[in-house]
Amino acid sequence: MNSKIVSAAASLIVLFTVGCSATPPTTTEAPKVAAAPTISEEAQKALAQAEADIKTAKSKFALWTTAETAFKVAQEAAKAGDSAGVISQAKYVSGQVKQGIAQLDYPTTEQK
Repeated sequence: MNSKIVSAAASLIVLFTVGCSATPPTTTEAPKVAAAPTISEEAQKALAQAEADIKTAKSKFALWTTAETAFKVAQEAAKAGDSAGVISQAKYVSGQVKQGIAQLDYPTTEQK
């Protein structure tokens, strides 16, 4: 009976050793990362101008929510690689900012 236990233990050790050595091979190449979509140079310039306009409007406390929302949409379009969308939204941002800053020169509606 003692030999049966030794034989069974030896068989288990062999199975365990074979099972552990059957690990899948590892690869040395890094996983490929998808390239981020790019936008045209014109779209990059328009987005940069819109960002500068937003900063100017914020500094003058004249930023309209429509401009801020359009800027976020332009940034999302840039992430998606949509140059036309970036240009369209960035131009809208700049127009809204100009109007917001111009509104600062309007006469007050407060009554004295």
